Amino acid sequence: MQGWFWAAGKLVLSILDELKPVFEVCTPSDTGWTRETLQGLPAIGVADVWRLDSHESESNGDLLANVQDPLTPPSLMLIERGIEGIKAPALLKQAPTIFDADGLVVSRHEAISVDGEHIPYVQTGPASETGEAPVYMTGYGGFGLAVKPYYVASLGKLWLERGGTTVQANLRGGGEFGTRWHDAGRGAGKRLAHDDFAAVAADLVRRGVTRAGRIAADGGSNGGILISNMLTRYPERFGALMCTIPLIDMRRYTKLLAGASWIAEYGDPDKPEEWAWLQTYSAYHAAKPGQAYPPILLVTTRRDDRVHPGHARKMAAKLQAMGYDDVYFYEPAAGGHGFMNNNRDRATFVALGLGFLREKIGWSVGA
Repeated sequence: MQGWFWAAGKLVLSILDELKPVFEVCTPSDTGWTRETLQGLPAIGVADVWRLDSHESESNGDLLANVQDPLTPPSLMLIERGIEGIKAPALLKQAPTIFDADGLVVSRHEAISVDGEHIPYVQTGPASETGEAPVYMTGYGGFGLAVKPYYVASLGKLWLERGGTTVQANLRGGGEFGTRWHDAGRGAGKRLAHDDFAAVAADLVRRGVTRAGRIAADGGSNGGILISNMLTRYPERFGALMCTIPLIDMRRYTKLLAGASWIAEYGDPDKPEEWAWLQTYSAYHAAKPGQAYPPILLVTTRRDDRVHPGHARKMAAKLQAMGYDDVYFYEPAAGGHGFMNNNRDRATFVALGLGFLREKIGWSVGA
């Protein structure tokens, strides 16, 4: 259950059913409830539905919907309530198409994690599998947040349109399958969320989509813990990593900025029994010299008021002191936890990051 609202005396339920957006219209009566499912919404994508009228008392049952998927820009749809029931969605307006999606497809797959759990992921790219696809891979796996397949114009323009493939993993710790899924990936289970991501990378190789050296992975904030653990725990599965506004030092995270508010998600390092699991995914402590770590770009901002920039600074300094040459650090003065103030800053950061990943996996423009 994602949410609910009333429209013309009918209860509209927003449900994420096996990652598919589903909206059910429930009508009460003296003899019970009847249910009707809205049709015409994407099976792999994102959908938001709300009343056409601001106030429930004024509603005639007509609805508006915003739908999108990795290849379709946000589209505003009208869902009218007719005499015989709910009509099919009608397109009112669509955001501009930013990139050429010709020949690209969106598909859903499952990897098997270390404990046998099935981990779904969404893959977008060319229909044919060459075994050499340049893959941009991302995930989050935390705080009960469901990762959904949105239309991301920058990835489309700078990665998909040029022949690349993108992958979005639905890791434990998120909210894709309710409380059970979140609880499985927090506290001591956070390590499993990282195993899930590595399992997806391995599944891409198993399926013949690509090879490890062509996989570029990116994650920020809670996803920064994820990427730093790919560096220290699964370096052989990736060709390049970008770790943005990250938590990394799990020994001291509660002492820095908003860190103490996340104890319920990770654990309390001041309690020996909880530090016992936290240290297993504290990449700052796990990093060792002489390992075959892939190239990594660590990014933070000087004004981040949630995750202290010290996490990224310390990790970059430690790796460089250990003699790793392919460790890079970027810290703009402006921007908060979102690492940007305006569209110019956003464009600069995206171009920098994706350019770094393309170069390090050996994918030149047009190749």
